[in-house]
Amino acid sequence: MQTSCRWHYLETAEKVAQAATQHILAGAQLAITKRGKFKLVLAGGSTPEKIYRLLAEANADWLNWHIYFGDERCLPADYPDRNSLMASRAFLEKVTIPEQQIFIMPAELGPEKAAEHYRNIVAEALPFDMVLLGMGEDGHTASLFPGHQHNEDELAHAVYNSPKPPPERVSISAKALGQTHELLFLITGKSKQEAVKNWRSGQDLPIASIQPESPIDIYIDNDALLP
Repeated sequence: MQTSCRWHYLETAEKVAQAATQHILAGAQLAITKRGKFKLVLAGGSTPEKIYRLLAEANADWLNWHIYFGDERCLPADYPDRNSLMASRAFLEKVTIPEQQIFIMPAELGPEKAAEHYRNIVAEALPFDMVLLGMGEDGHTASLFPGHQHNEDELAHAVYNSPKPPPERVSISAKALGQTHELLFLITGKSKQEAVKNWRSGQDLPIASIQPESPIDIYIDNDALLP
């Protein structure tokens, strides 16, 4: 388990989304005041989608937001299961973030070419201002899965043999995801109970490999906690 974790316990996934949205908006305002821009890494999943819909209704200094993606599935660019398409429909199409400040992973090119392309983007972006991450039932985060080996010095990985379809993906590395001023984990649902217990007991899970220097904020609903 990472040190310096701040646990935010909320009743429902909806309340997790509401609280995290307020955290993101406050973090954006602070980053823009301090550094002139807000570099945010988006996650896939149902809880992030709730957050994106809330962000789309908010007032923010959108012209200074820069958007990145933690991982992507190697599917056609217009495929419904793409994280980028979900984020675009729920959020990015509805605000005025300049298109050249939205850095989509070109995963339709295949894992190797897409990872090579994104390494350059990540190298220019680091450190991020905020990274959003979820957690799977097996303790994976982004597309970093248990038992997979990657070059730790890479900023983005080509991912093969994912235990969840599709088998080929692209993911920002644990090293790069940890280079952020703020890290938010968003964890909801009963299916996460065992993984949360294993994570808190110190098991070697991918989610535990993200090690920022600043404290981690974990937004979690009651369903994700063992009764």
